[in-house]
Amino acid sequence: MYEGTFPHKRYQKTLEFLRNHTPAPSNVLDLGVRNPFVEFMEKEGYTVANTTGEDLDLDTTAVINEGFDMVTAFEIFEHLIAPFNVLRDIKANKLVASIPLKLWFSPAYRSKTDPWDRHYHEFEDWQFDWLLEKAGWKIMAREKWTHPVKKIGFRPLLRLFTPRYYMVYAERITD
Repeated sequence: MYEGTFPHKRYQKTLEFLRNHTPAPSNVLDLGVRNPFVEFMEKEGYTVANTTGEDLDLDTTAVINEGFDMVTAFEIFEHLIAPFNVLRDIKANKLVASIPLKLWFSPAYRSKTDPWDRHYHEFEDWQFDWLLEKAGWKIMAREKWTHPVKKIGFRPLLRLFTPRYYMVYAERITD
């Protein structure tokens, strides 16, 4: 449907993952401000609302809203100091989240120009799994993929083979 129209490999991977595990229609709260990927979700048939840029470490009001079937969080949790609080407070029963994985050959991302654009966490897959479990989620599906870059060097070579992104579909554990 969108073959060749994705600006990023992760957009294609993310949309395929959503189709396979949480097909539309669905009423979605996407953590983070509106972004270009939301348009792909809406074309697919999802109804998407976004958070408004509030500091989710301090204010989890947006995720407490019970009017959503699913919460999505694409490369959000690594920016939070305390992602457990948001994960615990989500009222929706489904979660699709992706994170960049910690790479042993590359330091955590930190913008030189934007003090808010930094990674407080770059998880290993087992750490993110444990965080989700501790916050009351059961992982139903997971996927990893690489992110090659068009550069020459040792680290770009390692990026051809080392997974960079990790995505999960989880459901709320109910007692």
